[in-house]
Amino acid sequence: MTYDDFFAGALNRLHAERRYRVFADLERIAGQFPHAMWHSPAGPQRVVIWCSNDYLGMGQHPKVIGAMVETATRMGTGAGGTRNIAGTNHPLVELERELADLHGKPAALVFTSGYVSNQTGIATIARLIPNCLILSDAYNHNSMIEGIRQAGCEKQVFRHNDLAHLEELLIAAGDRPKLIAFESIYSMDGDIAPIGAICDLAERYGAMTYLDEVHAVGMYGPRGGGVAEREGAMHRVDVIEGTLGKAFGSLGGYIAGSTEMCDAVRSYAPGFIFTTALPPAVCAATVAAIRHLKSSTWERERHQDRAARVKAVLTAAGLPVMDTPTHIVPLMVGDAEKCKAASDRLLSEHGIYIQPINYPTVPMGTERLRIAPSPYHDDALIDALAESLVEVWNELGLPLKERPLAAE
Repeated sequence: MTYDDFFAGALNRLHAERRYRVFADLERIAGQFPHAMWHSPAGPQRVVIWCSNDYLGMGQHPKVIGAMVETATRMGTGAGGTRNIAGTNHPLVELERELADLHGKPAALVFTSGYVSNQTGIATIARLIPNCLILSDAYNHNSMIEGIRQAGCEKQVFRHNDLAHLEELLIAAGDRPKLIAFESIYSMDGDIAPIGAICDLAERYGAMTYLDEVHAVGMYGPRGGGVAEREGAMHRVDVIEGTLGKAFGSLGGYIAGSTEMCDAVRSYAPGFIFTTALPPAVCAATVAAIRHLKSSTWERERHQDRAARVKAVLTAAGLPVMDTPTHIVPLMVGDAEKCKAASDRLLSEHGIYIQPINYPTVPMGTERLRIAPSPYHDDALIDALAESLVEVWNELGLPLKERPLAAE
């Protein structure tokens, strides 16, 4: 028996379904974001990144780099193992304090990634609540779905952002414990959950709330606490989950909430207990990013301005921009092969990197390019993006809309 034949067969299925993923070999250039070096088959080529989740460019901020270098020089590179065995490095203690303060919660707990914080956090919280029913938004991220699956509890899925459907399920559940799991910003469509209204229902029917803010922390609210902070609802949400790898430009994930909840997850979660802790230098860099964004509003204001500019220019060019109230700019393609082809042509012919978003990340027939502007994408880069996209759209025979008046 040749076991590699099974793996080859699985890969062939992905190729046939146009779902095989190819990773671009990119070398970011500190101080020159969003420019990067693409190590292409033909050799190094300078490109512009248009899809990074380092939304605010904090991965290159001098304060963040300085904190990482200083801490690595002083404390070394690794954490020495799990927190249970090696102890908790002090920058990690400071990081959890900063995160608790950011969300106005008594405590926070840091994980190795945002995926793990959802997968482990939801599963552990739900397992510790007897007879828990999980109510999950239909558009929740895979990490949340995996956390719900691993919880082993009964679950029910409510239609995306559908308050009436959610209320029906809450009423039917009666007095049993209930956990509502949802996101603030849904990253593929760029829409926002009605956080306050969901909290109203949770309070009315005795449910606990778990809010994923990964695409919002650092980006929204007076101090970067997310959409819940912007809407004055942080104190109403029981558990806030976030990432350190997007707007904060670092690595890791976390949950914030009550002292008892965080301590219980710390004590029971295998995905926390048996995993090496984040290195001190990573923690120190993240603390620097969070502290900076708590007081600086320039990055958020400039970022919103750039996102609005991108939407206006691409719409004026007749491109199929999906209407969103957030910084995420999805460009609908609707065909897996053409979506991949558009991404490839943008990179090889125009020096623009935007990864294709295909099934299973989005439903078949809704394939798209997901554009993520940053504060450092200037007008010239935006205009070049629009021109390149129109050229690629025409080459692939993709439809353009009738052009409105030019963008202001």
